[in-house]
Parts: sequence; C-alpha cells; structure tokens
Amino acid sequence: MKLQELLHALLTYKQVGKGNPEIATIESDSRAVEANSLFVCIPGYTVDGHDFAEQAVQQGAVALISEKELDVSVPVIIVRDAHRALAELANYFYHNPTKSFSLIGVTGTNGKTTVSHLIEQIHRNEQQTTGLIGTINMKIADEEFETKNTTPEPLLLQKQFAKMQESNVQTAVMEVSSHALTLGRVRGCDYDVAVFTNLTQDHLDYHGTMEEYRQAKGLLFSQLGNTYDTGRKKVAVLNADDQASEQYEQMTSAHILKYGIDNNADIMANNISFSANGTSFHLVTPEEERDVKLMLTGKFSVYNALAAIAACLSNGLSLDRILESLEQIAGVPGRFELVDEGQEFPVIVDYAHTPDSLENVLLTVKEMSKGNVFAVVGCGGDRDRTKRPLMAKIATELADTAVLTSDNPRSEDPEQILDDMVEGVSGHYIRITDRAEAIHHAVTHAVEGDVVLIAGKGHETYQIIGDQVLDFDDRQIARQAIKERKR
Repeated sequence: MKLQELLHALLTYKQVGKGNPEIATIESDSRAVEANSLFVCIPGYTVDGHDFAEQAVQQGAVALISEKELDVSVPVIIVRDAHRALAELANYFYHNPTKSFSLIGVTGTNGKTTVSHLIEQIHRNEQQTTGLIGTINMKIADEEFETKNTTPEPLLLQKQFAKMQESNVQTAVMEVSSHALTLGRVRGCDYDVAVFTNLTQDHLDYHGTMEEYRQAKGLLFSQLGNTYDTGRKKVAVLNADDQASEQYEQMTSAHILKYGIDNNADIMANNISFSANGTSFHLVTPEEERDVKLMLTGKFSVYNALAAIAACLSNGLSLDRILESLEQIAGVPGRFELVDEGQEFPVIVDYAHTPDSLENVLLTVKEMSKGNVFAVVGCGGDRDRTKRPLMAKIATELADTAVLTSDNPRSEDPEQILDDMVEGVSGHYIRITDRAEAIHHAVTHAVEGDVVLIAGKGHETYQIIGDQVLDFDDRQIARQAIKERKR
C-alpha cells in the first residue's frame, strides 16, 4: 500500500518531506522495523519512540508518524495523537477485518477469561471457525499463540484480526481490559456484543479511584455503536446484580440484555444447588425455561454461565444448543482447577487475585469442605497496594488456615508486600514468603475432608522476582507436594 493511500485513514495531519513510498509493514517497535516499514513514534511510560526515529530509518523505515518534527531523511507525518493515529492506520492497513466476522468483547473485574472461553467453546461446538484473545492465550481456529497482555496493542490486534479473516473465522471472542480501553487499544474494533461481568476493586494503582475504573470499563459500551441495524444488531449484555450496569445502560444506545440471580433480569437463574461435582439451576429466559446442570461449581460459575448464555443468544445461537455445549465444559485452565494425584482431599488452583474473587472462591470452597480450609494467598508487586490488607483479611476470616506468601513480587521486596498484607489483620495466619514452601506446607498439613486453595496465579507458568521471570506453576508445585506427601 502506498503511503498517500494509507494516509486516507487520518483526518488531519501535516507531511514534512516529499514522497509516496510503498508501505509493507507498520511498526511501533523500532526493533521490528524492516525495509519499507512505516514507523509510528509512540510516546510511552518508560521510552519515547521519537528517540528511535533515526534508528528506524537506518533499519529501513521509509516514513514516520510523529507528534513533532524530526530531522530525518524520510517523510514525516505529524499528528496530534500518535496512539490514536496508530489505531486508525492499523485498521485501514488491514482492511477493517472485524467487519468480516462477529466480534464479542468481555469486560469486568472477574470472570472475563472464563466467560470468553465458554462463549468460544459454545460457538466452536456449533462447527464455527472461532478466534479467541485473552489472558491465557490467543487462538485462531486450531492454532494457539502466547499473549503478553490481556488485550494486545492495536497494531498486533488488527494484525491478528486480519489472520482471523484469512482463516475464515466466523466468531471471535476477546477479553477487553480497562487498561486497553483507556489506552485506546481497541479503537476500530467493530464489536457486535459487549459483555459486562462485574466491577470490584482492582487496578487502582493505575486508575486512581473506583469511579475512574468504572468509567474505563464503560468505554466498551459507549463505543458499541449508535445505530439500530436490523441486519447486525449491537447488544450490551449486562449483569443486573451489579450496580455499574445502570451506568453502562446509560452509556450505550445498543440493545440491552440483562442477566442475574438476585435482581429481575431477562435471563435468570433460580433454585441453585451446589455440590463438589458441579452446579444445577433453573434457567428462565424471555421465551423458554430449562433445568441446567454444570460441571462447574460456585455461584460465580452461575454468573459466568448466564453471561455466556446471554452473549450466545445475542449472537443468534439456539438455547438448546448453547446448553448442550455448556453442560459439557469441565472448566478453564487455572480457574477453580482441581489438581488430582489421588490424594484424599481436593487441591484447587484459582486465579483469584482481587478481594471479591478471593471471597467468592473461598465461600465456594467452604461449602465443599467437610473439614478445614487451607488458603495459600499472595499479592503481586507493583500493583494496587490498597487491596493487600483486604486480601489478607478475607483469607484469615474465611479460611481455617491462611498461608500468606509471595505472588509475583516484581520490583518490590516480598517481605514488604507481606507487611502490607498483614497490617491491621487480627485473624490467625501463617507467613511463608517462599511460595513453593507455602504450597508444600498447606498440602502437607491437610487431611481427609479438608480443602486446599492456592489462589492468585492460576494458569500462570512463571513467577516474576525482580527482573527475572522464573519457571513456576502452582499446579506443578502442588503435584510435587502431593507426591512427596505420599512418599
């Protein structure tokens, strides 16, 4: 694509230097620049892309997008906002790929990963070619890729959407983080269905206040579209039991479909029953009612199932086919995942890393337990410090034995993180900084009838300590501990 054609994506800009070179790739990382690249100079938190302009030219960049004039030998396109320009250019360069398939976005504090996986699996069982983007991985049909962020940068995002288009994807599902929404990563994404799970405290280190955090999540619904196209309806799926839904309903002009348990909604669950083997409930929809049996357990699993049902109905699937698929799904990696090595008590690994998610999973575990509950809990470094004592308080109040430990300390001192956790906590706890040792302690001391919960990292296969990323998988450590216990 020629530069001048690509610039049709921008409304206003100033070109310094003549030329209309062929653009083969768009890059925002100077290390990825090659011959005939357009390099977009992004001002970041730690480095400024403008500082790498000359390096990009030496590596083959034939034009630059910049927020200021630069002394280089190639055309410079000056824009007011390079972040916004990058999203606009990427969308145009890859020919607006999300218009070619149904796109479902899932946002909220907890449940995004599970709901996304449920929706994707249900569509997959309908013999659809699907795409999935989220915390655990990215999938295009049967191919899987690793992801660095829950929601990728706009350039990578549009590139992956283009691959989905080439693979004839019919429905794509993606987690949409609050960071991605405020940073404009999903600008240009043509969502058909936007799903809200819940809003509880998290990421206040970034957003500052719960009101700012709530507003950030709401951007997904305000960007959902402002027309009523009968051929391609836009639907906002909202949790009727979460107060934030009232604000999101006001922020969108899309059709509204609400789900819930406690408050009146379009899609509801009642007569809920839990067991160690799963959950059953009576489902009520505007047109039909069904009895549902899930292999998933806990009240949070009912909410996740309701959100998935609502999203799939919004996307045109039949209720019978949705439930047939839903009842076959055993779970999602790192989400209430059982580690079974033949031991006489359940060991559960869960991603719960917020006060609300930890409370929900512990309440579910308590219902399963016939004896004591052991909870291995830590908090990540370089993240919201205000939730640390809340996490410890919940662990000490709901677990019989709270084992407080490290999570991903990153650049912080693990001992200081634990000091923050135990500040003001009056309940009994055991403090073991080394996470592997903490897991071994819980598994070693549990007996028949007890339950061991290992919370915080879930599917993660690493631990970040300082600038090192070490191999670490809660599930593997738990398996080792169980085997050693048997020996």
